[in-house]
Amino acid sequence: MPEKDQEPGKDQAADRERLAADLAATASQLMRRLRAASPQGSLTPSQRAVLSRLGTEGPATTADLARAELVRPQSMRVILGVLDDLDLVARAPHPTDGRQVLFSLTPAGEEALASVRRSKRGWLADALDRRLDADERDRLAEALKLLRKLTEE
Repeated sequence: MPEKDQEPGKDQAADRERLAADLAATASQLMRRLRAASPQGSLTPSQRAVLSRLGTEGPATTADLARAELVRPQSMRVILGVLDDLDLVARAPHPTDGRQVLFSLTPAGEEALASVRRSKRGWLADALDRRLDADERDRLAEALKLLRKLTEE
C-alpha cells in the first residue's frame, strides 16, 4: 500500500510503540550495566532492591516489602532470611502489631548499600565523561526531565 494511502494515526502509533520498546530495552541495559558495576556480586537484584528500599524508605514489614516489590510474601520472607543471615537487616517487633516484625538495615547493610551506590554512580559518571561530550551530557540532562515526568504518579 502506498504511504499516502496509510492512515496517519497508524504511523504515529507504530512510532510510539517503537519508542516505548527502545526506551524499555535501553533502560534495562543501563540497569544491567549498573548492577554489573556493583561490588555486591553475591546479592541478587531482588536482595539489592530490598536493601535499597529499606535504605530509602526506612523500616518495613515483610508484607509491605512484598507489595512494594511486587512479589509474594513467601518470596519476600526468603529474601529477608538471606539478608538477615548476612547481617544486612535486623528484625524488631512492630510497635503497634505484635504479630508483625519490622526489618531495617544494620550498619553492615547501610555500608553494603552505600558501597553499591558509590560503585554504580562512579561507573556512570565515568561512562558519561568517556562516552559523551559536553553537548550530549546537556541533552541527556534535558532528557532526564522527561524521564522523571514519565515516572511521576
